[in-house]
Amino acid sequence: MHPHDIPTKLNLNASSFSAESGRDIQFLGNGGLVLRATQFGDPQSPQVLLLHGGGQTRHAWAHTATALARAGYCATCIDARGHGQSQWCPEGNYSASALVTDLRAIIESLPSSPYIVGASMGGLTAMLALGEEPPLDCRGLVLVDVAPRLETKGVRRVIEFMRRHPDGFDTLSQVQDAVAAYNPTRKAPSNAQGLRKNLRQDANGRLHWHWDPAFLDHAVIPEGDEGMFCRARLNRAASRLKLPILLIRGHHSDVLSEAGAQELLALVPHAKYRVIGQAGHMVAGDRNSIFTGAVLDFLQHLDPQCIHIRSTDRRLTP
Repeated sequence: MHPHDIPTKLNLNASSFSAESGRDIQFLGNGGLVLRATQFGDPQSPQVLLLHGGGQTRHAWAHTATALARAGYCATCIDARGHGQSQWCPEGNYSASALVTDLRAIIESLPSSPYIVGASMGGLTAMLALGEEPPLDCRGLVLVDVAPRLETKGVRRVIEFMRRHPDGFDTLSQVQDAVAAYNPTRKAPSNAQGLRKNLRQDANGRLHWHWDPAFLDHAVIPEGDEGMFCRARLNRAASRLKLPILLIRGHHSDVLSEAGAQELLALVPHAKYRVIGQAGHMVAGDRNSIFTGAVLDFLQHLDPQCIHIRSTDRRLTP
């Protein structure tokens, strides 16, 4: 690795390690690309990396990261390349291999081996990074509504949503309407201002989703083994995974079916499996408290000493 590619993490000497007040830090990914992140909890505590799905930002993990920090973990939510506040790739390279290389750089920069929680694109990235050579040291992996076999209809719905409104929006109300149309079963937020963290504003004042439009050149609807993530490659990587794994699926997901989940479990027979009721593909957003509880149960089974760390400060809603 070239010296300028060596990942650097900043702001580790922040004076407060409050679970509620995250600290903004950054990593350097492949080619020196700046990847922004927010870290919750003491940096010397067991590390948990939270990787969002395509088109999301690190803010999708805020509630889960806060709960993890209260339970004694250091939870770091990362914006993938071209997403949120992370740098856009000048060459427009948002391939699976580029995402994997970024994750490898991040893991290698950490003070200790992490746990990883990856949703959708983030989970597939982690699956490849941990299942391919050279080996990486990771303590456990939570895959959120993702597996090598995904349902074309559900993936198409996600990508078509991302491709809508290429010219952006005039108002937050229009953004709220677009989100409601995509996920009509989820209760709309009482304050639309919360959507701003997922948006960027152009010079003309129009609002756009907070990702590089070039990302959509790679986010193609899979036909057979084609797509951003090659299914055969994912199957090979999954079959090599030996670390503890928890697969979480939303009961109403149109992206990961029960059949797709069972195919992954056949490849990784030691994995644990949890289905979250009344949740779709966006499991963490649909049923956050139950989802976060499932993640904590898995992590604390692997790392029992964390159960007592800051236990008096843990406030999970049943």
